[in-house]
Formats: sequence, C-alpha cells, structure tokens
Amino acid sequence: MHDYEAATAFLGEWGRFQQQVFYLLCLSIIPNGFTGMSVVFVADTPPHRCLIPAHINLTAAWRNSSIPLEESHSGAPVPSKCSRYKLIDVLRFSDRGLLPGVDVNLTNVQTESCLDGWDYDQSVYISTIISEWDLVCDDRWKKPLTSSLFFCGVLTGSFISGQLSDRYGRKMVLFVTMAVQTVFTFIQVFSPSWAMFCAIYFVVGLGQISNYVAAFVLGTEILGPHVRTIFSTAGVCLFFAVGYMLLPLFAYFIRDWRMLLLGLTLPGFLYVPLWWYIPESPRWLLSQGRVEEAEAIMRDAAKRNKIEPPPVIFSPLQVELQCEKRKAHNICDLLRSRNIRWISVTLWLVWNTLTIAYFALSLNTANLHGNAYFNCFLSAVVEVPAYILSWVMFRWCSRRLSLFSTLFMGGLFLLFIQLTPANLNSLAVALEMMGKFAVTTAFAIVYAYTAELYPTVVRNTAVGTCSMASRIGSIIAPYFVYLRSYSVSLPYILMGSITALSGLLSLLLPESYGMPLPDTISHMQHFPGCCQKTPYTLTHTEEKENAAERKSPVL
Repeated sequence: MHDYEAATAFLGEWGRFQQQVFYLLCLSIIPNGFTGMSVVFVADTPPHRCLIPAHINLTAAWRNSSIPLEESHSGAPVPSKCSRYKLIDVLRFSDRGLLPGVDVNLTNVQTESCLDGWDYDQSVYISTIISEWDLVCDDRWKKPLTSSLFFCGVLTGSFISGQLSDRYGRKMVLFVTMAVQTVFTFIQVFSPSWAMFCAIYFVVGLGQISNYVAAFVLGTEILGPHVRTIFSTAGVCLFFAVGYMLLPLFAYFIRDWRMLLLGLTLPGFLYVPLWWYIPESPRWLLSQGRVEEAEAIMRDAAKRNKIEPPPVIFSPLQVELQCEKRKAHNICDLLRSRNIRWISVTLWLVWNTLTIAYFALSLNTANLHGNAYFNCFLSAVVEVPAYILSWVMFRWCSRRLSLFSTLFMGGLFLLFIQLTPANLNSLAVALEMMGKFAVTTAFAIVYAYTAELYPTVVRNTAVGTCSMASRIGSIIAPYFVYLRSYSVSLPYILMGSITALSGLLSLLLPESYGMPLPDTISHMQHFPGCCQKTPYTLTHTEEKENAAERKSPVL
C-alpha cells in the first residue's frame, strides 16, 4: 500500500517490537557466514607429493630424492606434486648402492605419475575433502567445481525462493530454508564420496541464499524507514560477518573436515524457537488481502511498544484493490516495460560483477602468503568496517554515487596488486584486503539499493532474481581463483577491470535517496540511462493501477 508507512507511523521507529524483529532476523543470518565460506577450509589443498609405499625398500636418501624438482611461480625449485621418478629405476640404483645426485644424474631418470596416491602434509589439516578423495593433479578441476555446484544451488534457490516467498509468505520460506540448510549440512558430514558431497552441497546452497533473502526482505518490509536503512546495510551484513569471523576460529580447533561441518551445523538447531517471535510481514499480508492478520500483528506490536493503536489501521477497500493488483504480477514484470527492464538488466550486471569479486577474494584467502586461519579471519574482520561504512553512506549519501565510488575504488585496488614487487607479499595482501573492503561495502549497498528501487508487489521476487542472476558470477568465481595456477596476477587483472567498469555502469541507475518505498510498478523511479531516449509511458497494467489508486480512499 502506498500509504502503509503513514498508517503504521503510530508504532514509532525503535520500540520493543522493532528491536525484537531487528535482532532476531540478524541472528538468523549468522549460519550463512558458516555455510557460505566453510569451503575455504573444507576444500583447501594441503601440501602434497607422490606417495612412496612403505614396503618399497629404499634408503632415506633415495626416498627423499625420488620426487623431481619443478620451478614454482616465484622461480624457486619445489618438489613436484604430481610426478615421481620411476620407482623401478630408483630401486635399481638404490640396490647398487649408488647415491642420488652424486653417482646418478637424476635429470636423466624418467618420471611417472603418482601411481600409489599422494602423501599429504598434516601439519595444518588432519583431513580435507581434497586429501580424502585425492582431488589433486589430474582431478584438481574438481575443487573449483565443488564450490561452483554450491553456487548452482544458490542460483536455484534464488530463482524459486523469491516467488515462493511472494506466494506463501516471507516467514514460511525463511524457516523452511533455515531447516534445509541445517539438516543437509548435517547429512553432508556423512558423505561417502565426492559426488555425494557435491549433491548435498547443492541443496545446502539452495537453502543458504533463500534464508538470507527472506530474512532481508522481511526486515525491510516490517521496519520503519530509518531503522530499515541500518538493518539492510549494517545489520544483516554485520551478523553475516560474525559468522564468517567465527569460521576460522572453529576451523583452527577442528582440523578434520567432517567434524568441522558437524560443529558448524549444531548451532542451526537453536533457531527453532524463533518461529514464535518473528512475525509475518504485514505488507505481504495486506497484498494478499489478509487484513485481519496484518492488523493483529500491528496491534500486538503496539502492545509491545506500549502504544494505543487507532481503531482502524488499514482501509478494507484499499486493501481489496491492492490485492487485485497483486495477483497480476510475477517475475515476467521485471522485463515487461522499458523502465523496469533497463533497471533490472543494469542491476543484474552490477550484481554479477560483485559476486565474482566478493567470492573470488573470499575463496582466495587460503592461497595468500601467511597463515590460512589468520588470513581468513582478516578477510572477515575487514567486512565489519565495510558494513559500517555502507550504513553511513546509505544514511547520508546518494545511493548511486555510493555504489559507484565503492565499486570503482575496489577495481583500482585489485589492479594495483599486479604492480607490487614479488618480495612485498604484505603489501599485496594489504591491497587485496582493501579491495575486499571496497567490494564488501558495495555488496551491502546494492542489496538495500535494490530493495528500494523495486515496488512491494515484486520486491522479494526482484531481489531474489537479482541474486539469481548474480549467481552466474559466483559459479565462475572459483575458476578465477583457479587461474592462479597459470598466472598469479591474471585473476586480479580480470576482477579489477570488470569491477571498475561495473562502477561506471551503476551511474545509469535512478536515485532512491529520500524516496518512499514504491508499492506498485508505476511508483518506481525512472531509469535515467542513455537508453531512455523518450519519456517513459505507463503500460496498460500500470495505467489500471493508477486508476485504482485514484479511486481508493486515503488512509
């Protein structure tokens, strides 16, 4: 309803009801930090070399010299991870009492693949899915595919959860997807093979994004304008960062991947009692014509805030008209008219770039110079000031300029990484964290910005669709990390370029700062981009909406 905020203004902005909704919804986001980034440790590749079976009768000198040396990216020779000298030749030389490198020139000895498996360094991890199922060398392509399949589940969840939430309610989808995420992560602990692990991981991804989007939209629709700004930027994002920061702490003390997943799953069962404390969105109930339920929530909220509600909160006639309009909208409306189509396409491109940069940088923490646990924790800590900055910018600055500046600066920081000397590893890590800081700020802004641009009738579907479109980026993000095996600087060049360009693209979006949330498509801001050559005209559906609104009484 266009005057929903005016009708519910009697509740105030920050009473006991709003505080309860704010903090409980934020708490529901914490498991997303666990699930979304656990693959950093669960699927990390420990140092490894070809296994020399214990029953092979070799001297210590020959056993240590049976692995050929290869040139690393830094130019220093390192033991090969995927080959060894032929054991038949090595045994022959060893039986003759010859010494490696003294009596035998090892460069003339033929090599073979790791026919007996691999020997993994257990100084950091007891086990990962890489060491358990030997996802190295010829099978190393399975590591980025593991993360990509998780994001395929996220893509599927983004596609279906928005429409289910608009049809069955925000609250129902929120708790069902929380249960899916928790239960299937628990089942994942008992995966007997890599294929089964990936199949379950797909379902976990489906629940993970659906939980986040449902909680985000539910809070956006219940809370008032000022509190909504804090919730949609700093609120949910900070609690996601809390889960992200706890992940390396759990992983540091639990070095086995199965026990780590089990430890991250158990907190999810503590969220069951929240069902009785988190209400349904009154905005959504009104759009479905369920006036009595919406008013009951508002009266209960007034009671909690110790405020006397008015005798009539919502007009039945206007709600009936709103309900009739609501039935005509679906995902196709995001492309039906020129105005909403260009807004949607532009947002999809921006979201896509953000997910590539954010997830590639997050998944790359295990490859950075230094301790993997500290780098992951640092990557999570960087998000805290980023989310605080996003709230400050969203509270007092232009939405469009805020998104542009953070995207463009993030792209520049990533491009500067390739210019750092090879011996200044700490500077490279600092630039990557600054890029992560800027990209994270932009990610928090674009969520809230998108929710403000779209109307109530398609808001959850629109946010879910933007998230769905962006998953193309998250699916290929692990392969940006994989490019390190060919060139260390190549991922940063690609990420930096597309991030800076998407910052320029974001300048085409309309401004929503200081505007009320639109409730119908006709209330949306006009797309001011270069492709809007003629004045925007309403479609037949939008004309009917405006005519219905003119006939409806003012609350």
